[in-house]
Amino acid sequence: MASTGTEKKKRDGITVVLWILYIIFWLVGFVIIGRIVWLKKAWHPDPSIAAYIKPHDVKEVIDPGRGAIMARDGRLLAMSTPMYQIYMDCTVQKEAYQREKEKVSKYNEQALAKGKPLKELRDREAEWVDKAKALAVGLSEIYDGTPKSWIDLITTNRAKGGKYVKIGGKIGHETLQKVKALPLFEEGQYKSGLIIKKFDTRQYPYGELARRTIGYVKTNTKEPVSLGIEGKFNYELHGKEGYEWMKLTDKHKRIRNWDSTFVKAVDGRDVRTTLDVDIQDIADQALRRQIADNPKIEGGCVVVMDVKTGGIRAMVNLLRDSTSGKLHESINFAIGRAGEPGSVFKTTTLMSLLEDGKVTLGTEIPTNHGDVKGFSRDDHIVDYERENKTNRISVLHGFEISSNYVFRRLAIDGYGKAPKQMMDKLYLYKLGEAYDFDLDGLATPSLPSPDSKSWSGTDLGSVAIGYSVAETPLHIVTFYNAIANKGRMMKPYLVESVEENGRVIKKYGESVLNGAICSPSTADTLTRALRRVTEEGTGKRRLSGAKCPIAGKTGTARIVLDPKKVKRRTAYEDFQGRKQYQATFVGFFPADAPKYSAIVVIYSKLDREIFYGGTTPAMTFREIVDKIYAIDPDGGRTLYSTGKVPTWI
Repeated sequence: MASTGTEKKKRDGITVVLWILYIIFWLVGFVIIGRIVWLKKAWHPDPSIAAYIKPHDVKEVIDPGRGAIMARDGRLLAMSTPMYQIYMDCTVQKEAYQREKEKVSKYNEQALAKGKPLKELRDREAEWVDKAKALAVGLSEIYDGTPKSWIDLITTNRAKGGKYVKIGGKIGHETLQKVKALPLFEEGQYKSGLIIKKFDTRQYPYGELARRTIGYVKTNTKEPVSLGIEGKFNYELHGKEGYEWMKLTDKHKRIRNWDSTFVKAVDGRDVRTTLDVDIQDIADQALRRQIADNPKIEGGCVVVMDVKTGGIRAMVNLLRDSTSGKLHESINFAIGRAGEPGSVFKTTTLMSLLEDGKVTLGTEIPTNHGDVKGFSRDDHIVDYERENKTNRISVLHGFEISSNYVFRRLAIDGYGKAPKQMMDKLYLYKLGEAYDFDLDGLATPSLPSPDSKSWSGTDLGSVAIGYSVAETPLHIVTFYNAIANKGRMMKPYLVESVEENGRVIKKYGESVLNGAICSPSTADTLTRALRRVTEEGTGKRRLSGAKCPIAGKTGTARIVLDPKKVKRRTAYEDFQGRKQYQATFVGFFPADAPKYSAIVVIYSKLDREIFYGGTTPAMTFREIVDKIYAIDPDGGRTLYSTGKVPTWI
């Protein structure tokens, strides 16, 4: 019985101990849980200490894909595509190979002393270099350079510790696959040192075609630059950035922190333009062909416009490089350069006179030996008097031969007592305002005002022949387009729509600047006069025999010299007798059923030679007309030979 009682006491004692331990464990558990809750909810580490021990999350911006710019038929003029730059860590595995060599050498020393079998001592560094030599051969076949130059680059940088060596230039996806399949590189980043950086780059399948009109955006410069359609529609094309938070791993790499906010990037929208790739190519080649071999020509521009809508089918701007002499699309002459247009402006004077009933094409005026008070004599009238033995000339013939005397005389006789009446007409023709346009940089025209103190007695006669005013080529062709459109002036435009995945988001399209700058009958009369210019007048030599009838006007104007750039004797001439010229031909075709209007302007360098609108501009215009006319109206020939989408897309 005694032993039984003793055993019971022992069991009771053990039970108590177990209960005590059980309670202690529970208490410890509650303390731990409470501590965890406190740490989670209430405790905050010292910020000064936490900053050193806590990995930093970094907010990284996710760039959206930039939208494309398309021609009117959907062919791509500008697009964003991925490009890749290859770099190489030439030191990869070098230290590991050295440590392995030392380890095996040490083991073999000990094994030799103990009589144990030796391990194979492989020269992994030599094996790596052999693979690098094979890689160099492959690189020479893809990039420029010889195998020797590539292996020298790799081994030299391996010796001096080059960890980020640039390999060639940027390549497309197809070429990237070839590079990744080369010896050594095929073994991956950690064995070969291959580093691939991806970039979204802007590609232009048609090269320089319409390059200045398409434009560009540069944000990586001190002063951001945005030009052309790329600049004006940058908000639509760019899209919206996204962002993600990245955290640092134990291997010092950044991965997305899935506990943080992630905002997906929204790709940019596409912009469909009015440009016709085939017509743009025709205009570009024609202008290049006519001015490329003449170093006295600084540059020029061409605009081709659809008569009914005002949609611009081509806009070419070529400037000669002062060093190489090559022509590039670098300045938008068509919208940015306002100058005195010369005789092409006489059509505005004739329109005003016809609309106000002051003359008809058959009206005759005295020749007066070409003299108008306040102006130099028009020697062409003296020749006319001698050749035709008459002292009378009709308005039509004066227009046909582009007589300065005739139009000065007509303007002064018709509006001399009320010059504001004629000047108001020019504003009606939208020749005095920089209306909203699809590209930034449209220069503001300049017209003198009869109400200003600077107005002189000769201003009216000067304006009548295209001097004392400043107009852009776009303003001039828009005016002539209205004549072709029976007096209805359409607003020139370059953008048809903004689209997203083929769906139209914003529609632009045609709009009217002035529903009637003249009556249809006046437009018909002017068309008849403009046809006479090309058939019998100043444009006959270059334009007769074109594949369709053309109505148009030549213009030759001196350019006011910049006193900061050249010492001059007068506003138009330097002390050596040299001048600069703006030569123009503008018109529309076919004249009997106008479909397109167009303007060609060339700008000469400082020289003694005179450049006339009836020569190079008219020849350029003729080539454009003939080649456009030759295109099949049911679809035409597609420009595949000069416009190729890159094969790596």
